Amino acid sequence: MTDGHRPEETVNTPLDRNWIDVSVPVRAGMVHWPDDPEVEIIRIADMAEGYPMNLSMLSMSAHTGTHVDAPLHMVSEGAAIDQAPLALLVGRARVIEIVSEKIIEPGELRDKGIEPGSRILFKTANSPRCWKASGFVEDYVGLSPAAADYLAERKVALVGIDYLSIGPYGPENEQTHQVLLHAGVWVIEGLDLSAVEAGEYEMVCLPINLVRAEGSPARVIVRRMHP
Repeated sequence: MTDGHRPEETVNTPLDRNWIDVSVPVRAGMVHWPDDPEVEIIRIADMAEGYPMNLSMLSMSAHTGTHVDAPLHMVSEGAAIDQAPLALLVGRARVIEIVSEKIIEPGELRDKGIEPGSRILFKTANSPRCWKASGFVEDYVGLSPAAADYLAERKVALVGIDYLSIGPYGPENEQTHQVLLHAGVWVIEGLDLSAVEAGEYEMVCLPINLVRAEGSPARVIVRRMHP
């Protein structure tokens, strides 16, 4: 390099360490939505068995772990995951801590100053509770259809939550999705916000570029923004 610096000197700098990974690890047998297939990571070639390389096969839903829902998930002619604008998935995001341990209703959002075009990530009781459970947790905190209406009216760009679905478990789940995705609001599900406080963050969310898919697993990292 012409500036005299070796490439390895840019690795693990203090700036890098400010990033927080808020995506959950994908592993075989991990918790998943009840109707989705089991998550499998199968070693089909193993150096310990004489193969010249290690090689794995993945079998899982596109909505495994931390993932993005594109409008196509609930809108027949909606945008697919490969049409996700990078400007939407990379930028300023606001983490809002939710008090309710049952469901997010409009009343808890009205005094938050939610602005049009914003990216909102909800930190709820799910983060410390649900990800530690051995199986799927049905009574996780979700966004009510009425709260989804409120966010759609506020014209937010993106909404994220810290368990496997944005809507509560049961009949209202589809309604919440329908409201957001028909309004063009993209959704991140399956975040783990345990290590994140409420506030303003830089966010990078990169789903796999799956052509014409309605969703995709994603790696999501955030970094606190200071005044």
